[in-house]
Amino acid sequence: MLAALVILLLLVLLLARVPVGFAIGIAGVVGLLLHGGPQLLLGVLETSPHTAVSAYSLTPIPLFILMAQFVLRSGVAGELFDAARIWVGRVPAGLGVATTVSGAVFAAISGSSTAAAATLASTAVPEMTRRGYDPRLAGGLVAVVGTLAAMVPPSIILVFYAVLAEESVGQVLVAGFLPGVLVTVALVVTTLLLVHRSPELAPRGERHPVAVKIRTLTAVAPVAVLFALVTGSIYLSIATPTEAAALGAAGALAIGLVRRRLGAAQIRAALLDTLGSSVMILLIIAAAHVFGYVLTLTRVTETVVGAVAAIPAPATVVFLGIAVVYLVLGAFLDQMAILALTVPIVLPVVEQLGYDPVWFGVMVVLLAEIGLVSPPLGLNVFIVARATRRPTDEVFRGVVPFVVAMLVVVLLFTFVPQLVLWLPGTMAG
Repeated sequence: MLAALVILLLLVLLLARVPVGFAIGIAGVVGLLLHGGPQLLLGVLETSPHTAVSAYSLTPIPLFILMAQFVLRSGVAGELFDAARIWVGRVPAGLGVATTVSGAVFAAISGSSTAAAATLASTAVPEMTRRGYDPRLAGGLVAVVGTLAAMVPPSIILVFYAVLAEESVGQVLVAGFLPGVLVTVALVVTTLLLVHRSPELAPRGERHPVAVKIRTLTAVAPVAVLFALVTGSIYLSIATPTEAAALGAAGALAIGLVRRRLGAAQIRAALLDTLGSSVMILLIIAAAHVFGYVLTLTRVTETVVGAVAAIPAPATVVFLGIAVVYLVLGAFLDQMAILALTVPIVLPVVEQLGYDPVWFGVMVVLLAEIGLVSPPLGLNVFIVARATRRPTDEVFRGVVPFVVAMLVVVLLFTFVPQLVLWLPGTMAG
């Protein structure tokens, strides 16, 4: 009964738009007070928050955020889009394919779904609509492509999951690479199928000489080097995730300085934004640990694991039921909140079913990506609608076919988990 009351309080606070970290923390404090009084509460608060946020595994998060801030301010996104447009723009829906490809690459170095969506909305959508693309297709595609930042390493949300699940940060990050590529391919194929069925949705792009294509590689090269510095060094075990994140931040700063896009004001703004985002994430982690004590004392996890184990159904069916719950949560809560609230409870259940925790991390993030473009919250949809000044319902209609494609990918990973686990299984060391 106590656990139900605390969870209900948490949901009320979240629906009242109380910041996620404060909502989780308040619910945890109330739960501890009701369970054991002030003495228990003070005992937990004296140790748990500090222990939670002082973990070494958290250090990549602020560095990845800083790297993303430098990248956002160095104008890389526009150059990536132009390069992709010139290389693939001639095929039907070429500009849409270019948006998907450049968005995936930008996601690999930005780490933020909302930032990627906002940046692509301001660069790709106006160009697509100017060239005759259907506004629903343009807005919906950009909203969905922005979610790739949650999957493609270096992903902040994957690091967050690894910390909560007490798994290897490097393994979880590398596990997101191939799924990120496959989701990108699914979005490209969906775009081509939509335009093949309804050619009026998008015109054929213009042709460009080979010399022009080669010149655009100068814009892509620094991004490729930066990606290799980060993901490659983790995969080859040359650097720890923290060291790789530091290399990425230094590389992004160097790109901005060489291109003369980062001055003192931009660097200061990047540092301040990094500080704000990092504190927000650390607050959620500290609050989640306090809330976790309530779940432990009330034996919620053991009860849920026992109840799921008693379900007379195959493990795959049970997991698909869990996936539906995540899809519903994703329509109302942001990714950080979903992971902080559910991983301590659901991960033991998934392991009881025989699934790998690294695989589960990728699946949770993929389901959370779908939530970013699902009504009623659909944060990326609102960001794109606001940035492009298009009706929100128009963008929601535009994302529908791409959401279907992502759900197909969810089913693919469910029945063929090695698509997720193969690459981390080949890591050096």
